[in-house]
Amino acid sequence: MPRHARYWVVIPAAGGGTRMNLGRPKQYAELRGRTILEWSVAPFLDLDWIDGVVLVLARNDAEYPRLPLARHPRVHTAIGGAARAESVLAGLAVVAEHSRGFRDVRVLVHDAARPCVSWSDVERLRDEADERNGGLLALPVADTLKRAQQTRAVETIDRSQFWRAQTPQLFGLEALSAALRESLQAGAEITDEAAAMERAGLQPRLVRGRESNIKVTFPEDLRLAEFWLARLEEGP
Repeated sequence: MPRHARYWVVIPAAGGGTRMNLGRPKQYAELRGRTILEWSVAPFLDLDWIDGVVLVLARNDAEYPRLPLARHPRVHTAIGGAARAESVLAGLAVVAEHSRGFRDVRVLVHDAARPCVSWSDVERLRDEADERNGGLLALPVADTLKRAQQTRAVETIDRSQFWRAQTPQLFGLEALSAALRESLQAGAEITDEAAAMERAGLQPRLVRGRESNIKVTFPEDLRLAEFWLARLEEGP
């Protein structure tokens, strides 16, 4: 990626995290004295080449204003929609508003429930992502893959072609906005931003990430996230 570009971060955080059964959105669960959301944002605020972070929140979010993060000068907010693509588009609109006058604006979209990403991984993504096609952190699939019919394995799949997508994912502001709008208009199911770019005919570069960059989805993931955060604090 070109170093002359301007960089922003969009973090959709409007979901409820119902699979966690916490009685509150999972991004506000606590890990080692901070919320998951605070951990997820922190690496980006440590990088001076990132202009700002846009958190896309639910309209009735009453927990975010209580966080010190809400008063950070480089953190902005937007109101999310029903689908991830709608929420990301709302965040991109805030980025566009703050980036008027700049021709080359790049956006890193990160999951609010990935608290263990490191700033070194973010910088590697910036450096290795393709200028036109963008890129995303991902990991090659290591396990043997089975195609199933109900609960029976009927075929073993060649795993060499498969990667597990992570975030952040990095794309140009205008290209990503157009791809997400087109996907929404087509009624396509978009689970990450790379899927929208693929529909637009682009081929995002897969930048190898780390196993530690987990997404907190189920209650048992909290203990694993605490383990990785402790390791990150210890350093290499």
